[in-house]
Amino acid sequence: MEKRFKIWVYKEGEPPLFHIGPSKDIYSIEGQFIGELEDENSPFIAHHPDEALAFFFPVSVTEIRLNLYLPAGDYDRGRLQRVFTDYVYVLSNKYQYWNRSNGADHFFVGCHDWVIKNIICFFFLVDEKQAPFVSQENSKLFGNMIRVLCNANTSEGFEPSRDVALVEINIPYSSLGPPLIDQSQLPPPINRSILAFFAGGPHGLVRKTLFEYWKGKDKDIQVHEYLPKHNKNPSEYFEIMRKTKYCLCPSGYEVASPRVVESIYSGCVPVIISDGYVLPFSEVLDWSQFSVHIPVAKIPEMKKILQGISIEEYLKKQKLVIEVQRHFVLHRPAQPFDLLYMILHSVWLRRLNIRIS
Repeated sequence: MEKRFKIWVYKEGEPPLFHIGPSKDIYSIEGQFIGELEDENSPFIAHHPDEALAFFFPVSVTEIRLNLYLPAGDYDRGRLQRVFTDYVYVLSNKYQYWNRSNGADHFFVGCHDWVIKNIICFFFLVDEKQAPFVSQENSKLFGNMIRVLCNANTSEGFEPSRDVALVEINIPYSSLGPPLIDQSQLPPPINRSILAFFAGGPHGLVRKTLFEYWKGKDKDIQVHEYLPKHNKNPSEYFEIMRKTKYCLCPSGYEVASPRVVESIYSGCVPVIISDGYVLPFSEVLDWSQFSVHIPVAKIPEMKKILQGISIEEYLKKQKLVIEVQRHFVLHRPAQPFDLLYMILHSVWLRRLNIRIS
């Protein structure tokens, strides 16, 4: 892939809406990815568009929200639509590449929950029952683009055959990711004393159900609406995860959660509590081998489900969690098999399915 997959990054557009993005906090993967492809030393960069197999829109949906929506104080969807449509029209008039594939070999990345939901529902879906505000013209305009999205929710129009699930990672200001601990310095996985753990805000219906059945009600299933005050230090949070066999990863307002990556970093088997979530890199990683999926309807049965997993099966899953850690580690510049390479590999696979006329 590294030798053959070349990407042309469009030069048009001015910061802050284009060419930069957030590099820290919960939507940071968006800015980190843009920054990686803006680096001329990247092995994936095409130095002329005729060399490219894919074309990247260096637009940040998080920056659109910060610079267009917050100052205006409203949620006029048309503002977001105009940014994308104007950009495509400029590029399609200047170059031949969008028109020859109807955008099927073009892609962008986006991680912000609210903006992504509007991108999907407002002008990318062809089904007008799901997107009543979409004109037929815009459906045709954007209906082929590869969308690399944190909100990889099939119930909101995410299409696994075309779109790419983007890993949500909460990057602190002091490093490139949550702490990745040397597993040799931790007690054996069989000695992890907590069966399951979650701490977080009451965001969305999934967590509301989780809190209803498990918040403060069981010593084995430790569910908190945020940690107690004496445990609010971030290091304490990860220390608890390292003592836990199964880390609960319920959907919030949207399906993606940084807890999936945090669980993997902690050597804790992630428990995906979500419906319709297409997990990152699932075209090459078999998540059933190193995670547990619990449908939302089975939250009341969660303890029975987890206790029903044999020790042998748990140890197998935990070992594989350690093995896949390298695919969720962020490096700058990117390194083979790391997080950014895996995202690019997912885009590459979608691009292979496209025949350019």
